[in-house]
Amino acid sequence: MANSPQARKRAKQSENRRSHNASFRSMVRTYIKKVDVAVESKDYDGATTAYNEAVPVIDRMADKGIIHKNKAARHKSRLNASIKALKA
Repeated sequence: MANSPQARKRAKQSENRRSHNASFRSMVRTYIKKVDVAVESKDYDGATTAYNEAVPVIDRMADKGIIHKNKAARHKSRLNASIKALKA
């Protein structure tokens, strides 16, 4: 447990950041799931719309460091590939 005032403050800040970042990660997962659900239901227009909404969110979280930039690129690539496969 934190004993010094500085360590107590850092522990509190870390907990606040952890919960804030967790909500951001959850938001990214939700946007990704919306695209997946639309692809599963074979709704091309819905999947495209969901993808176009998800991309800026994924990029923003990568910029903030919530997820790694390569993970963001991987998600976008896989989602886009699944949408293209749906159209074909």
